Amino acid sequence: MRIVTAGVYGHTEETFFDAVNSAKIDVFVDTRRRRAVRGAKYAFANSNRLQAKLAEMGIRYEHRLDLAPTMEMVHAQDAEDRAQGIRRSDRDDLGNTLIEGYTHLVLDDLDSKAFVASLGDPASILIFCVERTPAACHRSLLAERLATDLGAEVEHILPPEA
Repeated sequence: MRIVTAGVYGHTEETFFDAVNSAKIDVFVDTRRRRAVRGAKYAFANSNRLQAKLAEMGIRYEHRLDLAPTMEMVHAQDAEDRAQGIRRSDRDDLGNTLIEGYTHLVLDDLDSKAFVASLGDPASILIFCVERTPAACHRSLLAERLATDLGAEVEHILPPEA
């Protein structure tokens, strides 16, 4: 099994979909709580447009709200970002509150084999959220857990300038 992660920040529509296409994934797993991104720059990542483009590419889309951080976790991370004087889109890593909360509330109960089976046992999946780098996003925690449980390899799609 192969696990790929990707965020949208730092990509253009062209670089994002070229990277997704090059990754040759079977299932695109959207782990966002809110499936919209503010502003025109990332409008291509809003749910309806994203799903339409993936369908055109022949890639199955799954939204997994159960794998998204809770709003409390997001607000705690936002508070840490503000305290450090950084914008969410510029964050380089996650705070301990989000890491601990996500691990306890999501990953501790995750049955990795059942999760993959629920996707139809694909050979490769892409775990998607918005943050530029994996370390700044819960998707890295999820990917690490799946890799450990399933002996999977993990690849990270980074934006061109990252």
